[in-house]
Amino acid sequence: MTPGEHAPDPREVRNPAEFLARLQALKDWSGLTYRELSARAETHGDVLPRSTVANMLARPTLPREELLTVFVRACGVEEGEAEHWRAVRRELAGRGVYERAPEPGEALDTPEDRGEDPDRPGPAAPGPGSGDGEGGGPHGPGSRIRRALVAAVAFAGLVLAGISVVAFLRDGHAGHPPRTPTAPAAGDVRIRVAGTDFCLGERRGTRTGQVHQLPCAAAGFPRYSLAGAGGGRWRIVSDHPDFGPGCSGIPSGGRIPGAPYEDSECGDPTRVESFALEAYGTPVEGYRIVPVGSATPGSCVTVVGDRSAAWARLAQAPCAPDAAGQLFDFDRWD
Repeated sequence: MTPGEHAPDPREVRNPAEFLARLQALKDWSGLTYRELSARAETHGDVLPRSTVANMLARPTLPREELLTVFVRACGVEEGEAEHWRAVRRELAGRGVYERAPEPGEALDTPEDRGEDPDRPGPAAPGPGSGDGEGGGPHGPGSRIRRALVAAVAFAGLVLAGISVVAFLRDGHAGHPPRTPTAPAAGDVRIRVAGTDFCLGERRGTRTGQVHQLPCAAAGFPRYSLAGAGGGRWRIVSDHPDFGPGCSGIPSGGRIPGAPYEDSECGDPTRVESFALEAYGTPVEGYRIVPVGSATPGSCVTVVGDRSAAWARLAQAPCAPDAAGQLFDFDRWD
């Protein structure tokens, strides 16, 4: 925080969007990272996982009063000023001033939620004269023939691409023999999406803990391991080079269908951090990662969005009869 600069005051906000913007300003004023906020909260005897803070600031709805209190206290707000924050929240909640929140299971319209790489540039806008309408170039027979040839070539390309995708999904990768899934065992593992060349990992430089699929050659961040949790259950432990050890899990006790599968600190009682790794198929085609004790029964960890694309994210979703996007194997690190 800047010496002499007062903390943001929430008393003039008019709606939840402004309230959330003021909370973000408070975090910026504190000068603390998500991890530092979590550590600061611990010194007050509070629990504030970094993923909880990130989710709170990203949502368009008012946070719970208990979470608000823990957050502003971690940011360095005194008790008298913290009461201002609580009072404004109560007023907004009492007036019913809520903005639309995502429906359960609804994906936000971001590149990561669509399974795209947000660092990849999008298609360029068409330049002047690129259309086929009036003033857009010659319209003689030669032009029509060229357009017909382009359409035929494009159609043939789509057919070949479709055949390649079918082969990829059936055999794991065109030209590669099917892999024999590796059964889960305690120790360091590379978690592979079964039948593909994708492995699980996070995006370096982000703090959300969201787990994605990415090419196995680029995976290894964070490093994962399996630890037995008794009764045939497992913990999936992460070793993050920036944030240290953690556990993969589902936030909010799995109450929200479509909740993200993410890495965060271990031991958060609001998260599901225990999983059953269930074999699927005869012979075994892979292993489902099933949250144990989720408030949404019948859920599996699932690759959502474009499953053929790098950086598709993982989330809790209903276990499908064909287990599409829900099978994994556990390669041992050499």
